[in-house]
Order: sequence, then structure tokens, then C-alpha cells
Amino acid sequence: MFNEAATVAAVVDRLLTIELPAPREIIVVNDGSRDATRSVLDAIAGAEPPGLTVVHAEENRGKGHAIRLGFKAARGTIVAIQDADLELDPAQLADLVAPLLQGEAVAVYGSRFLAGTPDAPPLTLAANRVLTALTNTLYGASLTDMETCYKIMRTDVARALDLHADRFDIEPEITAKLLLAGHAIVERPVRFSPRSRAAGKKIGWRDGFKAIAVLVKHRFS
Repeated sequence: MFNEAATVAAVVDRLLTIELPAPREIIVVNDGSRDATRSVLDAIAGAEPPGLTVVHAEENRGKGHAIRLGFKAARGTIVAIQDADLELDPAQLADLVAPLLQGEAVAVYGSRFLAGTPDAPPLTLAANRVLTALTNTLYGASLTDMETCYKIMRTDVARALDLHADRFDIEPEITAKLLLAGHAIVERPVRFSPRSRAAGKKIGWRDGFKAIAVLVKHRFS
């Protein structure tokens, strides 16, 4: 995460208190934030909540870099990606990890479209649908939400993907490499409360073009 001082404490509190069907480990990666994120996290860590690890990266390199650091630090058998904003309620993770715990899947995505069209800007919705449709066409998949934050998978599967993306191109890279490895991706509906760029939304139109390039590159490389 980057510059999420206003919301990260609430997200960590939710992750510490929600009911989950398995023991939890929370790894918070601060990707070189320049606001008060570091001090907020240090205050939380100072209380020594069980199962919490805070990783501070000195340089901001992007979401993909933060995810790769988190995957590397994980000690459990399942990893789930959770953004540090409040767009997705962590309480939904209980339903998303269930297929993995039951041995029914190795990768689960939380789809924001299976429960209806989310209240997001039309351009954002259109871009997501285009990228998801391209993913399905190139990789023979049937996803409804390739760009979802909620990507949950077995830790050994995540580490075997050999990820390199630093920014938001981590989303198509994870998806492409899962599908190329022959892993079926199971989707479950999630509720989504999008925020605006004024409220801190960071992804932009350039990231959409980068996602297309990543999907094409991995399909034909």
C-alpha cells in the first residue's frame, strides 16, 4: 500500500477481528509511503497484536512490488490480497477462502460483478470488462472480474508464478500465469464500494494499456 494513513488502521482492525475458518497471519506492506502511514503502522505494531507483521519498503515501487514482498514473507498455506482502502470489506474473506480449505480450488477470485454491476464510474466499468474479455479470449477462461483485488490462492502456487510486475500490471500477470499453469480460477461474488481519485484512487488509464500489453506478452511469449 502507498499513502493510506487514513484507512489502514481500520482495515487492520477488521482483519484482526473478523471471523475466519482458519488461523490468520496479517502481513502489511508499506510501499514507501510519504504520508503518516509508517507511524500509524508502527503504533499498531507496538501493541503487538497476534499474527501481525509489518514490512516497510523504503522506496515506493508500486502495488506489484508490495504483493511480491507479501508473498515472500507469508508463512501460511493460503495467501489473500487485501488493499488498504475500504473498497472491499475484509469480512468477505471467510467465504473466499472456503473453497481452498475444502480442497475444491487452488485459486479463488472475488468478483465484483457476480452480485450485480457495482456503483463505479462507467469508464472504469468499461475498462474492466474489456480487460476481462481480452483475458478470456486469449486464455480460454470465463472470468467476470480479472482486475479484482481479491485474489486468493495456495501459497505454493503463488510463489511458483515467478512474478515480476511492480505496479498494477501485477493483476494481469497473476491471472495470465495462473491460467498458463493450468490452474482453474473459481469466482465468488463480493460487495464493492469504490472510491474516487479525489479520495485516493491511484489506478489510471495508462495502467489499462499496460495490462493489455502484459496479457498479450505472456500469452505469446
